[in-house]
Amino acid sequence: MSLPPLKTITVGVVVERSSGASRWADVLWRPVQVLSGVPDTPAWTKLSEDDGRTAFYAGAADIELFRSEAGNYRENLLVERPLLWVALNASEGDPPYRLAGVTADPAEGEAWASLGHEIVETIAMPDTVLAEVAAFVEQNYVEQPFRKRKRDRVNPEALARRSPMSDDGKR
Repeated sequence: MSLPPLKTITVGVVVERSSGASRWADVLWRPVQVLSGVPDTPAWTKLSEDDGRTAFYAGAADIELFRSEAGNYRENLLVERPLLWVALNASEGDPPYRLAGVTADPAEGEAWASLGHEIVETIAMPDTVLAEVAAFVEQNYVEQPFRKRKRDRVNPEALARRSPMSDDGKR
């Protein structure tokens, strides 16, 4: 049983289809933009087309924010350009991909990349989303004091060399 997120931010995602640059791929798909909010447009609506590139509105996704991950969101906000991770999974038919999710948690985004999502891209966080994530971190992040652990005292006798035991159990 997992806890529900404390905050959800709904965003729209734009993906781009372009001509493949190699003989192994005819077409390349990748997320290129995260929109603040959701436009009144059906998923997979063509937005633009020029020079072999076509942009589509892929649909809406929820960025879920959890108190336990506030430290990860904070680390993301501390970099020069905070990012969102967008994942697409292959689907049968047309369109060939479906929007799997969007996250502001760098650890979750990296996990998505290693879990086998077909496409995981980072995209600059829009200013309005950045403000909402920053407000969430401000409310929920708790600094954890550094505590140096003390090692157990070493027993020198336990580390000492001993002669091998004989068959009768004596040294």
